[in-house]
Amino acid sequence: MNDTLVLAAGCVLWRRSPVAGDLEICLVHRPKYDDWSHPKGKLKRGEGALAGALREVAEETGYTAEPGVELPTVRYLANGRPKQVRYWAAQAVSGRFTPNAEVDRILWLSPAAARDRLTQPRDRELVADALHALTV
Repeated sequence: MNDTLVLAAGCVLWRRSPVAGDLEICLVHRPKYDDWSHPKGKLKRGEGALAGALREVAEETGYTAEPGVELPTVRYLANGRPKQVRYWAAQAVSGRFTPNAEVDRILWLSPAAARDRLTQPRDRELVADALHALTV
C-alpha cells in the first residue's frame, strides 16, 4: 500500500433555478467510474486548495463559481492511498457545460434529488452541510 496522501479539492456547486428560483445542486457524471459526484480533483503541485477547487469546477462543469463557506474535509482511501478532499459551497456565476472525456454529463437537481443521485454516501453528507451553510 502506498501511504502518500493525495490532496484534492472541490465544490458543492449551487445555483438558483432559472425557472422557479429554487436551490439546485450540480452533479457531474464521470464515465470512467460511471458515478455521480461533486466536481473535484487532485491539486497541482503548489496549488492552493481553494484555487484547485475552482479550477476543477471550471474544467468539469464549464462554470465559474463564487466560493462561499468551506465545508467539512472528506478523507477516504482511493486505490489503496489515503485521499483528502477539501470542499467549499460555491455559487455558479456564469458558464455553460460542454461534455469532455472526464465528465460527459451534468445535472442540476434539487438538494433531495442530488442526495439520492450521488453515488458515494460521503458525498451525500456534503449536500446537507452546504444547505446548512447557505441558510445560516
